[in-house]
Amino acid sequence: MKSTPRMHQNFWFPLLKRLSIIFYFLPCLFLSNPSIAETLKIGEINPLSGRLAKQGVEIHQGVEVAVAEANAAGGVGGKQLKLISRDDQSQPDVAISRAEELCAWEKVLALTGGYVDSLVGPIAAIAKKYRIPYVASASLQKELVQHENPYFFRVSRLQGFTEPLCGILTEHLKPQRLAILHSATPGSTELARDLENCLKAHGINIRLIEKFRPGTPDFTPLVGKLAEMKIDVIVSGGFSPDHILLVRQLKENRVCPKAYIGPFGIAYENFIQTMGEDADYLYSTCAWNPGITEPGSEATSRYFVQKFRQMFKQEPNTTNMHGYTSAKALIAAMQAVVKNGQTLSGDAIRLALTRLDLSMPMEHLVFDPNGDPLHYRHVVVQIQKGRLVVVYPPDRASGKPLFPMPSWEQRN
Repeated sequence: MKSTPRMHQNFWFPLLKRLSIIFYFLPCLFLSNPSIAETLKIGEINPLSGRLAKQGVEIHQGVEVAVAEANAAGGVGGKQLKLISRDDQSQPDVAISRAEELCAWEKVLALTGGYVDSLVGPIAAIAKKYRIPYVASASLQKELVQHENPYFFRVSRLQGFTEPLCGILTEHLKPQRLAILHSATPGSTELARDLENCLKAHGINIRLIEKFRPGTPDFTPLVGKLAEMKIDVIVSGGFSPDHILLVRQLKENRVCPKAYIGPFGIAYENFIQTMGEDADYLYSTCAWNPGITEPGSEATSRYFVQKFRQMFKQEPNTTNMHGYTSAKALIAAMQAVVKNGQTLSGDAIRLALTRLDLSMPMEHLVFDPNGDPLHYRHVVVQIQKGRLVVVYPPDRASGKPLFPMPSWEQRN
């Protein structure tokens, strides 16, 4: 039997009617799904691959703990937080494209994460372009807060390293022949310059200031120079691999200063495990550790350690805490906006960040007008029998510095 126009109409009309009803109610279905409509987007950019992947993953883990903690407590204004993470591959140009993606396409409310200023700086510029607040997890370069960028904040700053280092050197170690070595990176270079200025103001004689490339494959020529100059205290602004190689080559050549201080990359459990007994007597600085926390924050610190262990089945370190602190700052600012009955927006969150007063295990977090943390300050630690012992400042010390450190022959 042939079909007629009326038969086609009888078939399609009910179907189209049903589809129109479905499409009419479809937006309601999405709005009623909390996982779709009731979420607030936070963007995070970290080096999850490339040469800085280890540190980037550690920052990311800390951020994840803060977001999970907030969501378990009900989110912000009853809405769950959605963390949108991107990998900058340890490359500045990729960091720019990832920031553009999160700000322009994902429409995140705010940004966090970031490790080293060569990656943080480009992200900060994009955040300013889109008027989106960015709380960087690990940033030191002073230049980044000297440009007018009201949307840039960070939870670390260079002064937090230089003040305690200058303090222990001038008050306790008092070197006669000091060498300052630094990696050819902006943060390490600025640290060397600021420390030099502070020590000179206190009358400390600096015999050698030397720059080296990150990842230098052989420090033997430098070791020879240190031996020839009879350097008694070494401050080296390298990172973990640099310290491991330099200390091992000092030992191989039987060059033993009275003190070796590495502000970056030594106060980590994996460094101590890698170096074994050769890690003993080395100094470093530390913002936080499971056993080192701001006075009065012990309970909060223990909670973070417990939550971190539960999520990642490992011990947290100071880099994890930097990620956690930056994300907590953003979340606290967002909560303040909602509490004041305002609409969540980049400008509202930015203003709330300028008024933030947050007690954290790493620091009492208050931002100055440039976005720098007012109270970020490390303690000086020394590895003693495989443990990190706070030796400076005196009001935070849990032990005394073992100085001078014994020669390599005396240890064996």
